[in-house]
Amino acid sequence: MKKIEVVRSPKVMTALAKECLQEGLTIGFVPTMGAFHKGHLSLVKRSTAENDVSVVSIFVNPAQFGPSEDFKRYPRDLEGDLEKLRELKVDTVFSPEPEDLYPGGYLTYVNVEGLSEGLCGTFRPGHFRGVATIVTKLFNIVLPTRAYFGQKDYQQARILQTMASDLNMDIDVIVCPIVREEDGLAMSSRNAYMDEEERRAATIIYRALTKISNMLAHGELPVSRSSDGLRNILLSEPLVDDIQYASAYDPETLEELKQDDCTGEVLLAVALKIGRTRLIDNMIVKI
Repeated sequence: MKKIEVVRSPKVMTALAKECLQEGLTIGFVPTMGAFHKGHLSLVKRSTAENDVSVVSIFVNPAQFGPSEDFKRYPRDLEGDLEKLRELKVDTVFSPEPEDLYPGGYLTYVNVEGLSEGLCGTFRPGHFRGVATIVTKLFNIVLPTRAYFGQKDYQQARILQTMASDLNMDIDVIVCPIVREEDGLAMSSRNAYMDEEERRAATIIYRALTKISNMLAHGELPVSRSSDGLRNILLSEPLVDDIQYASAYDPETLEELKQDDCTGEVLLAVALKIGRTRLIDNMIVKI
């Protein structure tokens, strides 16, 4: 089993990365907040398959949690995460302390306008500023050739692709498919918050997305009625609460699609709560 180097210091991490690049090696990078499931591990496998060296960061980023959100409650299991990574040919884990990345007097943030303001941005003000800031910092520290993110956080992935392009970062931001449980629920560290009844109820999200996706693809539902269709199915589950959004969106601009003459790809996206747990999911539909 491969021995992983666990690095805490940003300066040490950058020095290691520079050595790799000077040797002509490519660096694959998977930024995470830990509490690994098969979705995270699929990103790691993609990185190790496509690069000479793979780095995984484990850092629960305080800058992307709002005052009423679950920063302290967010699951943490560094030893369990390292055990999972040892089997996957990961070279280095970068796991800094918050004060290493946000020292006293910290003032600088990155904000991607437009893409950050709708969907989850409406309900989590400041969240994507925190995400863009930490990923920029991690990119500067790890110096990756390629970075891997999951489609489940579709808005986040689009923001980071745009950020890398707009700021002339020489990094390929690669978005990988959603990994699902056998019953269709998108894998998420927050799934562990749900009890057995809530977990069963959560499968309504995948069923709603699948049903409306099939109807759109076969011309059985106009795009402008996507929101009604999704909400009707979601509200058939009594434990569904606070549907924050559920509709069809342009996959590039993330603007809601209200016309019916759409061709090409459409993003169906949902965010809601079951109990205290906020869940998101999406599907890409070809019209």
